[in-house]
Amino acid sequence: MFFNHFYPCGGSLAQYPSDFTIPIHSMSDLDLHQLAADIKHWGRELGFQQLGITDIDLGEAEVRLKEWLAKGYHGSMEWLAAHGNKRSRPAELLPGTLRVISVRMDYLPGDTRQIQILKDPTKAYISRYTLGRDYHKLIRKRLGQLAERIERALPDDYPLKGQNRAFVDSAPVMERPLAEKAGLGWTGKHTLIINSSAGSWFFLGEIFTFLPLPIDKPEQHNQCGDCTACLKVCPTDAFPRPYELDARRCISYLTIENTGVIPEEFREPIGNRIFGCDDCQAICPWNKYAHFTGETDFLPRHGLADSDLVDLFLWSEEEFLTRTEGSAIRRVGYEGWLRNIAVGLGNAPSDLRIIEALTHKRETASSLVREHIDWALAQQAQPQRRRKRKIQRDN
Repeated sequence: MFFNHFYPCGGSLAQYPSDFTIPIHSMSDLDLHQLAADIKHWGRELGFQQLGITDIDLGEAEVRLKEWLAKGYHGSMEWLAAHGNKRSRPAELLPGTLRVISVRMDYLPGDTRQIQILKDPTKAYISRYTLGRDYHKLIRKRLGQLAERIERALPDDYPLKGQNRAFVDSAPVMERPLAEKAGLGWTGKHTLIINSSAGSWFFLGEIFTFLPLPIDKPEQHNQCGDCTACLKVCPTDAFPRPYELDARRCISYLTIENTGVIPEEFREPIGNRIFGCDDCQAICPWNKYAHFTGETDFLPRHGLADSDLVDLFLWSEEEFLTRTEGSAIRRVGYEGWLRNIAVGLGNAPSDLRIIEALTHKRETASSLVREHIDWALAQQAQPQRRRKRKIQRDN
């Protein structure tokens, strides 16, 4: 997902000039190899499954980013083009940065009947990463604790103490290229990071540091081979070519980042996916090696892993706010929630209860939601066509 917030872990960006270097005598006081080993050990103690250290050279990623933006594939996410080169040049975002500590944390809950839910058009499919509590707070807190342990390991008079910064899907940071350089995995054809022993169901986070720590050499070389399963399974054909995503066609973008109308051409392909999409991950052969999360905060809440579309659509705004408290779902807002579910109901088999729910909500719905309700009602009025399409999906 895409977020644009900056979470400092103490200190001031303006405290030191961008060309500041640590005095040699201070560096000699530290065993940087031992510190790097300690940092990885502390990271595991804090619940991160893997931690890697990389330099800040993102020259190749910067070129790819500019080409991607020039094609307009970022859609309405204008913030991806903001901040100049800070996104691809960490030392411009945080002066003095020499290394990036990249971490990953598994988030896949236990058996959530993922395939069964997707195949049942009366059920609501919600991306697995958001079934529990919002991961930002948990990972940000753990990264903050890791940054504090690093600080405590430094001599009292060490320059730039307090200048480590933690990021969790936040600020202009190229998380996936950094994770790949740090050895956490390789970029798959679906543009996500894949690890040969852990699949791709994990979150990423970073700590920018001024410490000249030894760099990890990537051991996870691209192993996608000739497989194109993730490209073929995409319901909206969001991949113009391998390793390139047109976000404007991606269901995650359409149901979360997009705040306006969902184009009609994508409504049927969206099916019952009301918040995000996991198809490209679910079909990836490497995810047979994925591990279920051990974090209780990531486990499903409020029955969201197995809820009927119509039941969720009938939530009042108060119920929505109560049952999504602490969840990433909150960011789509009640209006976006109703918009998305209306599309799902339009794709469901014709049913009187659905028609009544759509008609009832239409009376008080915003113009945005009403447009999608009207489309759904028109779809519900074509039962023969709907039954035929359901049979096609099931086969």
